[in-house]
Amino acid sequence: MHNISVETFLFATMLTFLAGFATSIGAILAFFSRKDNYFLLSIGMGFSAGVMIYVSFMGILVKSRESFTQIYSSEITGEILTIICFFLGIILTAFIDKIIPEDINPHEPKSNNQLQELKSDTKSSLLRNSKLRRTGIFTAIAIAIHNFPEGFATFVSALENPTIGITIAFAIAIHNIPEGMAVSLPIYHATGEKKKAFWYATISGLAEPLGAIFGFLFLLPFMGESTLGIIFGIVAGIMVYISFDELLPASRVYGNAHTTIVGISLGMFVMAISLVLFKFV
Repeated sequence: MHNISVETFLFATMLTFLAGFATSIGAILAFFSRKDNYFLLSIGMGFSAGVMIYVSFMGILVKSRESFTQIYSSEITGEILTIICFFLGIILTAFIDKIIPEDINPHEPKSNNQLQELKSDTKSSLLRNSKLRRTGIFTAIAIAIHNFPEGFATFVSALENPTIGITIAFAIAIHNIPEGMAVSLPIYHATGEKKKAFWYATISGLAEPLGAIFGFLFLLPFMGESTLGIIFGIVAGIMVYISFDELLPASRVYGNAHTTIVGISLGMFVMAISLVLFKFV
């Protein structure tokens, strides 16, 4: 881990930029979707959950256990440490959610009243709606806070194993698309300016490469199998928490039970195929 080639460093950095740029894709999709049609958003969130749940249990936790097993001769010790790190990731994400106000937390699905406000066709009330604009701005800040550790996890994973790095970057990118929509929609509805909504979403995604830079400058000297085992276990916990606390409830609110399960199934199927292809390519 200490002797890193320039090519490996650039590859890992590029992955974090691509994952972060997915918020911009979400912003663009929001502009071309009907204001009263949230079908695509429901499918997208269910898809993201399927991807993140599957890769967490079938890929990332496996890597965490393998890292610990290389250090400790006892498999049960590696298993226990993996479980501890997994639930530590859940606790960490729950703590972050707790300190962010509920009305601007991207992990809180909109209520029916808030959905009606976003779906309203009355431009005069939307274009100058300061509450919506404030929601969009603070949602961008909240998402940036969440994206910072995700960027670090993607970067470190890619340095250790490009296959795992690509898998995590893909899962996070899919997850960031609806987050970009969550930032851009209220700002676009409040101001009517697509450029402003796009740049707020893009800036929130830049926290991904910032997390990578932070990890490289401050934490890389401590990298080893034990540190990687801890990181992978925590990342898996973070992804599972996000899926069950944010993506699945929001998918149900924006759509229905059928759109949610279709999205989950598609996400798991795509990730299952991806993991098989990565293994044999």
